[in-house]
Amino acid sequence: MNDLFFPTEGPIKTRREGAILEVTLDRPKANAIDLKTSRIMGQVFRSFRDDDSLRVAIIRAEGEKFFCPGWDLKAAADGDAVDGDYGVGGFGGLQELPNLNKPVIAAVNGICCGGGLELAISADLILCSSNATFALPEIRSGTVADAASIKLPKRMPYHVAMDLLLTGRWFDAEEALRWGIVKEITAPEDLLPKAWELARLLESGPPLVYAAIKEVVREAENMRFQDALNRITKRQMPTVDKLYSSEDQLEGARAFAEKRDPVWKGR
Repeated sequence: MNDLFFPTEGPIKTRREGAILEVTLDRPKANAIDLKTSRIMGQVFRSFRDDDSLRVAIIRAEGEKFFCPGWDLKAAADGDAVDGDYGVGGFGGLQELPNLNKPVIAAVNGICCGGGLELAISADLILCSSNATFALPEIRSGTVADAASIKLPKRMPYHVAMDLLLTGRWFDAEEALRWGIVKEITAPEDLLPKAWELARLLESGPPLVYAAIKEVVREAENMRFQDALNRITKRQMPTVDKLYSSEDQLEGARAFAEKRDPVWKGR
């Protein structure tokens, strides 16, 4: 536990309330991410993953104009390599972090494009404000939106994903909602309270079940249905094995039989 890292100042700030961790990207003027910031984010999300007292994270950004435009092109011009060391979780600390079996909520305001959109879709649930705008403009800078090219065609209609990737066009919050990228649109002033409301709902839920859901979804992505189901029923996934042997599973059954709310202990 000594290597847990939850900074309260700098480009990444954290605050915790109960079992919820709020992670704020605060890097004026646009909240662009350079290599150093990405490595810090990786440390923070690894600490969130490894801290048993935390159950849910919110990723948000300071200011109303920008969530994140992605890669810091000014830092790149000053020598940051596009294939440099982004840290333990890859770009933005989330999309390549192994075994992150806790829910993460993205609260998106303002401009969310390029790697910023890839950061957002690395979360499990996305809320956005009505002023949010999105794009994958990498084609205009002669590069590929790598993570988005992998993820988006699996999460929305193929031809819509290809339209966004090949044209780099902007789309608004309503279109993001229509294609299922975001869960809900809020007024700008309601975005963070709504994210916390959702986080508290998840905080009250069964953490071992959430962990199993995340592992199953992640591992099954490139497996045949029956192979994935066999691994679950044979308890070959660590989180599923832990869940099936847990006090929480017994508690869930007892609470249902006794017509009361369950008390989850995470064990």
